[in-house]
Amino acid sequence: SITKERTEVVLQGTSSPDPNDPTAVWEEYDFKCKPGDLKRRPCFITPYHYRLDWLMWFAAFQTYEQNEWIIHLAGKLLAQEEETLSLMATDPFVGREPP
Repeated sequence: SITKERTEVVLQGTSSPDPNDPTAVWEEYDFKCKPGDLKRRPCFITPYHYRLDWLMWFAAFQTYEQNEWIIHLAGKLLAQEEETLSLMATDPFVGREPP
């Protein structure tokens, strides 16, 4: 075991015009193999890792200042970049206006 607690970075977006509005609905981007939904079957691709999912695991142990790439990832998700979205398991905004 590496840690006794499971800390995760979660990326979410909202279609709300005011993200500070308490009624804004935030939707989560799912990763292909990063732990998330506890009811989801684990992803086994031994001996390989999905690089982004693996980096997200280690980013959870540090601040975003130590992982500036997360800010760039969030920007690419906001811009709906197809290459970036292809790294995700799901896009909660598919077929709708971007977040």
